[in-house]
Amino acid sequence: MTSTGEIPRRPASTEAAADAPTVPAPGAAATTLAAGPDVPAGLTVRPATLDEWREVAAWAAAESWNPGRADVDCFHPTDPDGFFVGRLDGRLVSSVSVVNYSAEYAFLGYYLVHPEFRGRGLGMATWRAAVAHAGDRTIGLDAVPAQEATYRRSGFTTAYRTTRYRGRPARPGTPAAPVVPVTAEHLDEIADYDRQCFPAGRRAFLSRWLTAPGHHAYAQVRDGRVAGYGVLRPARDGYRLGPLFADTSRGAEAVFDALTSHLGPEDEVHIDIPDPHHSARSLALSRGLEPDSHTMRMYTGPVPPTRSERGYAVTSLELG
Repeated sequence: MTSTGEIPRRPASTEAAADAPTVPAPGAAATTLAAGPDVPAGLTVRPATLDEWREVAAWAAAESWNPGRADVDCFHPTDPDGFFVGRLDGRLVSSVSVVNYSAEYAFLGYYLVHPEFRGRGLGMATWRAAVAHAGDRTIGLDAVPAQEATYRRSGFTTAYRTTRYRGRPARPGTPAAPVVPVTAEHLDEIADYDRQCFPAGRRAFLSRWLTAPGHHAYAQVRDGRVAGYGVLRPARDGYRLGPLFADTSRGAEAVFDALTSHLGPEDEVHIDIPDPHHSARSLALSRGLEPDSHTMRMYTGPVPPTRSERGYAVTSLELG
């Protein structure tokens, strides 16, 4: 997910990209960015440590993004070189993540500048350094509506709107279809299923996402194969549900109900649903959730094909 702020145009050629600030290798000492009209004096940009990214997650919470409590530990190892922070006079002031999932696909998120340092070009310089990490990959992101036009000028094209629903889930009674708790034995098959629903393979990420502290994962197994799965995780405010992938609407209902069955009557659930998926919207509404906010999914180029009809909820607005 990206916040409001100045967003530069993505370099249109390798010649333009060469003008972007350089980024030290992981573990190397921070290097002052080359002087220039768009580079604030004294700013350094480099890959973030895990502790630095915990601070960024706290910023995201302050922006009401409602991150999951174990998100940092699941996200950061996915591409440790793809989480960037900017420091000014030693203080953490900006962040951008550009996570490379494959040779063709990357996802951008956490574009943030500390409130005390906005309007000084720090986010722009950090963005330029971070985007270079993606190379020629297609980049996806989820943008706040106020910045959609700005991202278009940066080379992104809007694909669809994603709406966040929130509320206290209604108890429907008898599950629509049988589901089972996810165990280690399901990982390979779930990773194969997920690859059909997501633009790149992410088995290592899923091994963390399915088993992180407080995470609940259920799968629908039909005729001996995985036909859907979902994950519910504790967040700063209530719970986040995602992903939710399923072959059928009945399967999605069953996984949703299993994931939320242990919640108390006061517990709230937040779920991000692609607007084109009418059955997913119907599921959220039928369980008592209401629209809360929305973002725009945007890309810089061709997206590897997926089984979008299976996508009842995205995994995360920060990592796709």
